[in-house]
Amino acid sequence: MNLTFAGRTEQFQSTLNTSEFTDASGARLALESGVLHAMQILRAVRDRGNSVYVIGNGGSAGVASHAITDFVNVAKLRAQTVHESSLLTCMANDYGYENAYARILSTFVRSGDVLIAISSSGKSPNICNAATKVRELGGTVMTLSGFAPNNPLRVLGDLNIWLDSRDYGMVEIGHEFILHHIADRFGHEAKVDLDDK
Repeated sequence: MNLTFAGRTEQFQSTLNTSEFTDASGARLALESGVLHAMQILRAVRDRGNSVYVIGNGGSAGVASHAITDFVNVAKLRAQTVHESSLLTCMANDYGYENAYARILSTFVRSGDVLIAISSSGKSPNICNAATKVRELGGTVMTLSGFAPNNPLRVLGDLNIWLDSRDYGMVEIGHEFILHHIADRFGHEAKVDLDDK
């Protein structure tokens, strides 16, 4: 592994360029088509007045927190995380950590809501269980994962974004970049709409 700044920059660019977007059937979408599909899902949830929930563990929880800031501020989405420490530890204590997010979301999620489920490895049981629960409740699920191409989370979404890297830093920053890019695209659309008026 080339740990120079230039080497890591090149590795990050390669990770993004080889990202894969797939739909619920596993069919692969071109990168730009995948971004546009994600925006279509989020635009629809915004237009319906539904909510977007973003979850992750550890660094991915940090990515989730950053994402909702941009989604609320720039994309004007009703977005939130559900990892407030008292609530999450209550559910983990009462129902097991693998069920904590699913239990929280089973109270919050309504049909038509969207879950963005983030896991670098795609193997976190609590993230996978939450994705399954939201689909059962009539929600739409977008997943972001990395590591093995056949990770369990990657088949649970209506739209799945996978980064071909086993480097936590590359995957986490890649996920943050993609979500930030989507929010920025919404911001650009809003600016264009204002300029046209």
